[in-house]
Amino acid sequence: MEKLNALWRGQLDLDEVFWTWVIFGGLLINVTSSVLFLAFITLDIPVAALVAGYGYSVPYNILVVTGLWRSAGRYHGPRYHADLARAVTLVLMGVLTIT
Repeated sequence: MEKLNALWRGQLDLDEVFWTWVIFGGLLINVTSSVLFLAFITLDIPVAALVAGYGYSVPYNILVVTGLWRSAGRYHGPRYHADLARAVTLVLMGVLTIT
């Protein structure tokens, strides 16, 4: 839980947030929720599909975008690295949220 709090507050290193939480975690959470969504829709259980499809991925995506945004603000390296991480994260999480 401490790691999630540190992520939310932007206290983790930008590279850790981007590669671990955005890329690896984001793909894992969003692909899993999409598979569960499709499975529940196939079984004609729409409420479970809605919860599985959006109940986990959307809060995760909000957490990750917020954490990365704050970490990028504290990044001491080249500014374009932080800006690029922000842009890629917004696009990736936006696409993964609506699909």
